[in-house]
This record gives sequence, C-alpha cells and structure tokens, in this order.
Amino acid sequence: MKKNRLGHTDLHVTELCFGALPFGPLQKNIPVEECTEILSEALRAGINFIDTAQMYQTYEPIRRAMKATGVRPIIATKSTAASYEAMQKAVEEARTQLDVDTIDIFLVHAARIDESVFTQRADAIRCLLDMKEKGVIRAVGISTHSVRAVRAAAVNRDMDVIFPILNLNGIGILHGTREEMEDAISACIANGKGVYLMKALGGGTLIDQYDQAMSYVRSIPGIASVAMGMVSREELTYNIRYFNGELNDTDVRPAAQNKKRFIVVKVLCNNCGNCRTTCPNEVIEEEGGVSVIREDKCLTCGYCVSSCNQFAIRMV
Repeated sequence: MKKNRLGHTDLHVTELCFGALPFGPLQKNIPVEECTEILSEALRAGINFIDTAQMYQTYEPIRRAMKATGVRPIIATKSTAASYEAMQKAVEEARTQLDVDTIDIFLVHAARIDESVFTQRADAIRCLLDMKEKGVIRAVGISTHSVRAVRAAAVNRDMDVIFPILNLNGIGILHGTREEMEDAISACIANGKGVYLMKALGGGTLIDQYDQAMSYVRSIPGIASVAMGMVSREELTYNIRYFNGELNDTDVRPAAQNKKRFIVVKVLCNNCGNCRTTCPNEVIEEEGGVSVIREDKCLTCGYCVSSCNQFAIRMV
C-alpha cells in the first residue's frame, strides 16, 4: 500500500489509516477478541497507521494485535485532558495499555473548540512538548472540527500533525465552510504540517457516495492519510482493495458499511444536557424536556454515549 511522509516528521504512513473508534464501546462495542483479529488482519495486509484515543477505550485490541503479528504500526492517539497533570496521566496510560515506550503521535483532542484551544489547553500542550523533548512522544498535534483551529495550527510551531474533519458535503465542519477548511489545510501543508483526515464519509452519511467521497479527499494535495473506521473483515478488505486500486464495477460494499444512527430513548433521558455539551457537531438539542439528535447532521461518532449517565443514547 502507498505510504506518504507525514509533513516534516520522520513518519511514513499508509494512505489508509485504521480508525479504531467504531469497534469500541462508544459505537459497536465488538468483543476484544474479534477486534484483535480484524486489527491483526489489517497489520498483516500492510496498513501501518492506527488512529485511536483515550476516550475510545481501544488500546487493548491494538496491543493484542501488535503482539499477535509482531508488527509495530505507527499509532496516533489523543486526549481531552486540559491540565499538565491530566495529560501526563493520559500519555502514561497510553504507553502502559499499549505496552510501548514511545507514542508516535499524541494529539490534543478538541473537536469543537476554535483557535482558543491553544490558550485553553496550553498546559496540556506544554506537557506533550516536554514529553516530546524526552523522546516519549515523536510528534505533537491537534484533532479538530474547527476551521479556525486548523488555520491557527498552520502557524503554530509546536504543532507537527493536524487531524481535521473534511468530507465531500462539509458535514461536521465548524466555524467555516468546506472550502475554508480546504484553505486552512493547504496552509498547514504549505508550512510542513503533517495532515491526515477524519470523517471522509461523514460518519457513514456518505456511504452511498463512497467512490465520489473518497475520490474527493484523496485528490487534495499533500494529504498523507485518511482514517477509516472498520468493524469487519469484509469492510477492511473492501477499503484495502479500494485504496490499492483493485476494485471493479461488480464489487459490492459489505453490509457492515450500512448507515448507522444514534437515538435518545426519551423515557430514560433526564435532560441533564451532558450530551448537548459533548456533541462535537452541536446537533443535539432540547425538545419537549429531553435531548433530541438531529440525525441529518449527526456524524455518528458516539461521543454522546459516554457522556450520558442514564444510558439513554443508543446506536440502532
């Protein structure tokens, strides 16, 4: 599989990045053994880049897959930690649970914050930079849905890697348009930042336009990789064949790539508002004394699930 250098780092990543969010407890909650098998197959097939996060709770299958295959991929993880101490704990948690000495890429996980993220999370960023200086982290960056944050990251000398949202319909982009996000990403690439993309299929909403959506993100100059969530062997094989240019008109997308949706079970919702605060795309609203998800705008990331103490949010 084709590999690209991630900006000015010494990391060369496959164009297809394995996104570890969907098989974790925030979405499909697939048994660890099954996750391990899928990841192992991905590593054996040549994918060398995995994206995860402290929030995703998917470190265990990644560790198991590395042990089962003997392959050490490039791993990007992230944390919402805001303080120095909390970020330090997040880094150590990743090293311990992944059983690695060094984290290749550690990102500030800040989907909905604008350019103020660099002041709001200044202490956490300082921790990551200190860890990089010690050799514990190889590259530091940010994961974001915000055009303004990406634009600010382009001129921030501390940011090595940017993980922004971008897709054909501009679903989930905050503080600007699709075209403005394209411009901000171009500025990052021009300044030597490594860029890989999330939500190329808009959280599954663009699955019926798979080829058009993927052709769009792959045509953007300088993009090193595209993170794709995969939850089955069939899905993995389809995506690998697509990125290798091996598909033909008779190939059919596996059933696992069908659209998913999240709903709020109204009788369980106590209207605490946690999900509305957590949603990175700001698509959960109060209606009739309960939270309601605007499904036409939902990215199906599942972040809201972990925020609900009543277990009222379900994937269907």
